[in-house]
Amino acid sequence: MGAVTPTAVERVERVPKQDRSRATRQRLLEAAVACLAEHGWAGSTVSVVAERAGVSRGAAQHHFRTREDLFTAAVEYVAEERSTALRALFPDGPADRRAVVSALVDLFTGPLFRAALHLWVAASNEDQLRPRVTELEARVGRETHRIAVELLGADESRPGARETVQGFLDLARGLGLANLLTDDRARRERVVAQWATLLESALG
Repeated sequence: MGAVTPTAVERVERVPKQDRSRATRQRLLEAAVACLAEHGWAGSTVSVVAERAGVSRGAAQHHFRTREDLFTAAVEYVAEERSTALRALFPDGPADRRAVVSALVDLFTGPLFRAALHLWVAASNEDQLRPRVTELEARVGRETHRIAVELLGADESRPGARETVQGFLDLARGLGLANLLTDDRARRERVVAQWATLLESALG
């Protein structure tokens, strides 16, 4: 007799329940960001996200009690993933500043930024959501600033260095906004090149 091949159900049952729960949560978070980026706040309900993630609404509510819980957790989760990926691009720390500037600008021109923007707009009109998004944005902003300082090799003890890095990040956010309606890649590349030069001069 040949070896008995386990059924699909048996294979699933062998996966620890905690791991399945973690995988479900991750699918919900990724689906929430995708829905928010594509449909905005009004079109992104828990039911829509659950369907996209391939789980029941009840399963979604088991992980996230409210809609606000789901979407703030989703944006924070993907921001953390992007931060990890950004660090992985430059594992040896400070690198060519133009490459770093370009990578940091890319953070503000993808679906995460679009999703976060929809969340900010919703928070401006939703009293229940506003304090949570304000706190989230502050945390994400601090982490992005830390990464930028690290990768740019900026010495913030130098006069104006901190403001220079923050000004660059504000510029990157503006480039992300400009890219929402039209493909702004060509102009963005010229701006990135100029800012890399300016940062080289300002940061030493």
